Amino acid sequence: MTSTALPRPPIEPMLAKIADALPDEPGFQFEPKWDGFRALVFRESDGLMLQSRDLKPLNRYFPELEQALLAQLPPGCILDGEIVIATPLGLDFDALQQRLHPAASRVQRLSRETPASFVAFDLLGADGRSAMALSQAERRMLLEGLLADAAPPLHLTPATDDRAEAVRWLAQFEGAGLDGVVAKLEAAAYEPGRRAMLKIKHARTADCVVAGFRWYKDRSDAVGSLLLGLYDESDTLRHVGVTSSFTMAARQALLRDLAPLRERAAGSHPWRAALEADGQGPGAQSRWSRDKDLGWEPLRPERVCEVRYDHLQGARFRHATTFLRWRPDKPPGDCRYDQLEVTTPYELARVFGA
Repeated sequence: MTSTALPRPPIEPMLAKIADALPDEPGFQFEPKWDGFRALVFRESDGLMLQSRDLKPLNRYFPELEQALLAQLPPGCILDGEIVIATPLGLDFDALQQRLHPAASRVQRLSRETPASFVAFDLLGADGRSAMALSQAERRMLLEGLLADAAPPLHLTPATDDRAEAVRWLAQFEGAGLDGVVAKLEAAAYEPGRRAMLKIKHARTADCVVAGFRWYKDRSDAVGSLLLGLYDESDTLRHVGVTSSFTMAARQALLRDLAPLRERAAGSHPWRAALEADGQGPGAQSRWSRDKDLGWEPLRPERVCEVRYDHLQGARFRHATTFLRWRPDKPPGDCRYDQLEVTTPYELARVFGA
């Protein structure tokens, strides 16, 4: 270990940039990409702080995790990892989102009903000294030593330098709710705030109905995002996500192009009553940005586009999709859930034991 003093919070976590495939060259360490809340854990002599990716404290939302980590971690260490909720069916991101609630009574109840876990994948400090200047390989060795006796809800993420093994993880672990694979250079130091890692996620395409749009920020001459729909088994058009990967010129052109579909769209729109009434429509409040205007403009559901997505969470795309092209050859009624790839279930316990 170096003699550098232990850094104080807040610290920006090191980030990752998207890659199309696992790197072929040697010198990389591969880890599963966990689908949860990124968090740094500061174990100090007088307590413990959970810090979010955007540098805010998370302790009040995860009291059970705070107490468990306080009991297991020695003073003077800093861990980087992910807060997750593990269920018999894999990771549950929806349940994790429910934990961000202003009512203390609800937080306490959910901490008992859906307790969280912490999966550690990096070490920023130990024994009261910084480890950020050390190589990834050295930090991993120290992290393994620190967590040799860790018990749930504290976990050490699996890691390998075998690319073939990482390829298997990419194929199998999604069935347990994981999000892909992360590649880290074994010789690299920890670089706060920099996209110094690679994340490789599943990339799939789907044909979706375009049934509405949101405005671009505070402008009235540009489309912010297109609202996507898929038909379920009962022929109900369900809101499945958004796509928003456009240049400003394209956003303005979209508004002109979609203008005819705005005419007479509201009265018989399939989302106006049913989906907004149960909180699942495109106008539902965002748990992340409560002050954000999520108002939307309905379109007659007559146009189809092809988008690229990573994976489905419940009945919705987990992240925003990437627009690929319009599909004038595709009838809207053919845009159904049954076109989507089905993920083979995988036991979460086998991920931790990898």
